[in-house]
Amino acid sequence: MIRMMGATVALLVAASPVQAGNSLIAPGAKILVAKSALAVTPASEWNKLGARPGRNSESWTLDGDGLNEITFYGGIPDGRTLFREVDKRNRPLPKVSGTMLITDIPALLESSYRIALNTPLMSIDSVEPARFAGAAGVRFTYSYTRPDSEVRRLGEARAAMIGGLLYMTTYEAPALYYFERDLTAFRQIADSAAL
Repeated sequence: MIRMMGATVALLVAASPVQAGNSLIAPGAKILVAKSALAVTPASEWNKLGARPGRNSESWTLDGDGLNEITFYGGIPDGRTLFREVDKRNRPLPKVSGTMLITDIPALLESSYRIALNTPLMSIDSVEPARFAGAAGVRFTYSYTRPDSEVRRLGEARAAMIGGLLYMTTYEAPALYYFERDLTAFRQIADSAAL
């Protein structure tokens, strides 16, 4: 009986990471992300979410997408949006321009969030030059609150235009506890990004 219960517990534990199309990302492995040539090497285990925010993107989480989330945008070409359109006719999302400056990237993310999340409570808090995926890029921080929630969320992003394509990674989590707790893990992943 005890052996049977142990086997049942082992099966349940083994099955738990494979829920809702999610998959486990092992630490130390070089992983291609967002259906692109962008590769990262996480130092710790993450869960890749089955749902993608856009055609050229994917998201990872440690504890659930409402608690901590890294999103990778891989090689978004001229004329494409960061996310899937919500209301293309009345509220079209801004599009990537192959000639945009790295200083335009934070504004692109802000405008996209304001439309996609239907929130006026989004701000870019700091912007500075930084290397990303071996290229001259930008590092910026932001904050926002969704209209259906009072939880203030903080974010940090790294991005670069490489060969006319936008490569970016963002990290966001609630301002209380989670953002600071996992910020170092995000920075390690962003630092590992390479093409």
